[in-house]
Amino acid sequence: MFANIGFPGLILILIIALVIFGPKKLPEIGKAAGHTLKEFKNSARDLTSDVTDEVKEAKEIIDGKESK
Repeated sequence: MFANIGFPGLILILIIALVIFGPKKLPEIGKAAGHTLKEFKNSARDLTSDVTDEVKEAKEIIDGKESK
């Protein structure tokens, strides 16, 4: 959806954000957004590893039943 913004569009968005939120509030907003993105990535990684572990356990159970 936002893949074709480009550099000029990004600059325009940053200028609008600076005008709306002001120079003092903008770094705080950026920091909060960074923390949110980091937490989201960690949660996604944890979920992926949990699913991978469950699939491995299921394969081991299936392989154990097939060898009997």
